[in-house]
Amino acid sequence: MSLFDQGWRAAGLMLHLTSLPGPYGIGDLGPAAHSFLDFLQKAGVHFWQVLPVNPTGPGLGNSPYSAYSAFAGNELLVSPALLVEEGWVTQAQADRARQPQTDQVDFPGTVGLKTALLDAAYAKVGFGLLDREDFSRFAWANAMWLNDYAFFMTAREDFGGGPWTSWPDGLRRRDDRELDVHGRRLAEKILRVKFGQFLFFSQLKRLKDAAARRGIRLMGDTALYVNHDSSDVWANRRLFMLEPDGSPRLVAGVPPDYFSETGQLWGNPVFDWPANEADGYGWWVSRIRHNLEMFDWIRLDHFRAFCAYWSVAAGEETARNGEWVGGPGAGLFERASEGGRLNLVAEDLGVITPDVTELRKKFDYPGMRVLHFAFNSDQPLSTHCFFRIEPDNLVYAGTHDNNTTRGWFDRDLDRGARRRLSDLAGREVDSSSAAWTLIRLAYLSPGALAVVTAQDVLDLGAEARLNTPGVPSGNWGWRLRSPDQLTPALADRLAELGALAGRDNLAHPNVLTY
Repeated sequence: MSLFDQGWRAAGLMLHLTSLPGPYGIGDLGPAAHSFLDFLQKAGVHFWQVLPVNPTGPGLGNSPYSAYSAFAGNELLVSPALLVEEGWVTQAQADRARQPQTDQVDFPGTVGLKTALLDAAYAKVGFGLLDREDFSRFAWANAMWLNDYAFFMTAREDFGGGPWTSWPDGLRRRDDRELDVHGRRLAEKILRVKFGQFLFFSQLKRLKDAAARRGIRLMGDTALYVNHDSSDVWANRRLFMLEPDGSPRLVAGVPPDYFSETGQLWGNPVFDWPANEADGYGWWVSRIRHNLEMFDWIRLDHFRAFCAYWSVAAGEETARNGEWVGGPGAGLFERASEGGRLNLVAEDLGVITPDVTELRKKFDYPGMRVLHFAFNSDQPLSTHCFFRIEPDNLVYAGTHDNNTTRGWFDRDLDRGARRRLSDLAGREVDSSSAAWTLIRLAYLSPGALAVVTAQDVLDLGAEARLNTPGVPSGNWGWRLRSPDQLTPALADRLAELGALAGRDNLAHPNVLTY
């Protein structure tokens, strides 16, 4: 029996790390993140959910779901304030990375300033880094992915920033002699990349430990697919559906759905699941375990693809002309669970067939329900309707892919849906009350964990939307403009609602970890 059937209830808040406030152009792992933990504690919130923290960039639309590595961390999240505190840089050096505090991330400007700051920190230690015991432990423990990633990012820059398929043939094929020659030539720059990862994971562990002391658990997010131009694909070509020259043969997406009439063509290479099975799912097991060291829980994105995934021939302009292909099923999770139960949340949204639900329940993974999806004409029968949500689910008002609730009410709801929302709430709901109405419904629902977004707590409109699926640019930039936005009064309001809904105390002693 799953713990989700035993009556415990908790609350969570979703705020991506890049969305934290601060003077360095982007949210990071520093003081604002630690202050946010204080807000969560005061609000009676036990889970902080973030999006993937892997390295991305302007060339990838800054999407946390399109990264250069499924294992590495994003250097932009390293805190200059903590670098000063730890003695890596001076305050004057950190000050040169400052930017005006606004409600949008300046990704191109931030990349340049933050990279220059980390270069300065590395210049202080250089090859002396190899003599540090803490760095040596980190490099040894993460060698499985760190060596490939550091080489990949260094070579990518050295060869003009193009994809790995444009590199010299020997490096594309990972010829041992070519790897050795270029590894020696680029050794200092490779070590610089490893240094950035050392800083990132050191600061993330510091944040995770601080959360644990407050009774808060961090929930990360693991994208199913990886970017073709990534260290993962370059280093593990046999695990993906590629042409002999390394280009994708089949790519991922989803068919037409709620978010897009033509579907979503993600373009990531799909996995060669028979090859992964023959390898004992080793890459996947390492990935899951690595993420569960970074975070207490992880949301596994696009869970339905483990039963069947939408495969599209490379070169198609939309996702319409794809087909469903069988995934690995239970075999992967049986292998990954050999060391014990996994703290995974299954993102089971979209076209969900009975086999997907059976797979989720076989391993006692909670699923997801989203109140924004509940107010169509079939509302009383919708599995997203708050009174129908089963306990073994996380319930959201909206996710990072939805509009804010105020924006959703203003722009997306027709008159009939607004009427159904008001009827369910027991009072007239308008634009100014929609967000907290859905927060209340989420908290009162039977779902074991209710997760709301910071934007909804602040009752922000569509201008604060984080992502619009299918739109390639203009996403992922929203952030808090000030540490004072999340006020003590808002924390008290959440705490009072948590007490009313029985989410202020966790009924099961092992709720935070299995």
